[in-house]
Amino acid sequence: MPTVQDLIDRLEAEAAADADPETTPDVGIVMGSDSDLPVMEGAYDALSELGFAEQTDFHDAPDARFTFESYVVSAHRTPELMYAYGETAAARGLDVIVAGAGGKSADLPNMTASIAYPIPVIGVPVQEKSVDSVIGMPTGAPIVAVDAGKSFNAALSAAQVLAREHDELEERLAAYHEDLKGGVADVSADLHDRGIEGFRDRRGE
Repeated sequence: MPTVQDLIDRLEAEAAADADPETTPDVGIVMGSDSDLPVMEGAYDALSELGFAEQTDFHDAPDARFTFESYVVSAHRTPELMYAYGETAAARGLDVIVAGAGGKSADLPNMTASIAYPIPVIGVPVQEKSVDSVIGMPTGAPIVAVDAGKSFNAALSAAQVLAREHDELEERLAAYHEDLKGGVADVSADLHDRGIEGFRDRRGE
């Protein structure tokens, strides 16, 4: 069973490997506890929809051009791991981090933002009571944050950051947005043409 020190050693070794940025994870997803996973799965869903692949071996990248990784990193139970993750993020090739945490002391996103600076960190308050903790950063120590539970949006924002340097990803985001618009148009036309009762009947309500 790996220890916290084993994970720190792994991160530091990866940082020292000087790997080709095209083979390293582009997005890091971290969460304070595995109990946050049901909320943070939205980030996985968004990135997967945009063609990202999960990279579970730093030295063996999947075929997909864009990849992400994930770790559980507790700001309170394993602060040394949080520091190691943030401090090695740039050297490990990460371009943006999505960080989620719950509870009233949801410090992982903002602490990671401080440590990994200037890498952008997008915070996800896992619960409503986590919002103030996540967004409460002083001037000069920025974090971008989404509404409680909106890890899907956080991952889309991460992709938007990357898309400024990758036309292929910008095209995927544009196509995703067009699909959303098309879905609204379909529903709007169906509601109008069928009327409210017909629309409800069709949806089985």
